[in-house]
Amino acid sequence: MRFDLITIFPEFFSGPLEHGIVRRARETGLVEVNIQDLRVFTKDKHRTVDDRPFGGGEGMVLKPAPLFEAVEFLLGQSMGAAGSEVSAGPQTGIVLLSAAGKLFDQAAARRLAQLERLVFICGRYEGVDERVAEHLATEEISIGNFVLSGGELPATLILDAVTRLLPGALGNEASSQNESFREPGTASGISRENGTLALVGGERMKMMLDFPHYTRPADYRGWAVPEVLLGGNHAEVAKWRQEMAIRKTQRNRPELLAG
Repeated sequence: MRFDLITIFPEFFSGPLEHGIVRRARETGLVEVNIQDLRVFTKDKHRTVDDRPFGGGEGMVLKPAPLFEAVEFLLGQSMGAAGSEVSAGPQTGIVLLSAAGKLFDQAAARRLAQLERLVFICGRYEGVDERVAEHLATEEISIGNFVLSGGELPATLILDAVTRLLPGALGNEASSQNESFREPGTASGISRENGTLALVGGERMKMMLDFPHYTRPADYRGWAVPEVLLGGNHAEVAKWRQEMAIRKTQRNRPELLAG
């Protein structure tokens, strides 16, 4: 899979891409990451990528021309004009990172991981010319209900989330299946049987957080590992983990549970 990162700060990515799963994925050829300096596609001596917004207001807005030309250079094709829209292709996503975008989640990561190429447009300043969002980007994504200085950090986070879902990225493929924000199956709610929380059948649930994890020592400063994890009964461990995952989801992210 190929990632293209369009940014005015290419040096931003010199650190985050050199560690862990992303680094190994690049070294093995599982992913290719290209960092594109947006200022290359400017025409003036000051390499200006932004301008004041029409209608007035504070701040500066990224201009459409450098962004369109950067994407066209990377894809090797025109992205069209009014009355002649051109598609990037079904296996290519052009993602504008913006606080005004749709909220990124694990389902979006899984969807993006099915593509062959992702082009990230890292916004800056007060925003990006709306023609980029409407006629160039295939989607506009936000990583949360807050505002950052630019799209570089969100692009890095999404790249990481997508890369780890690619076959071969993780040493144990089950790691990406048994973790937070997995789809737990179908359930219409939560029942309590014999004092234990359990999912009950019905409509598909949204997502569920991961269960708690413990490791050695079994007793640390008087805090002991739950006895069920030490007994070797895999069925009881699985049951306990499901209940704890439900409890944690109810406590920290109740909106993830159906009903």
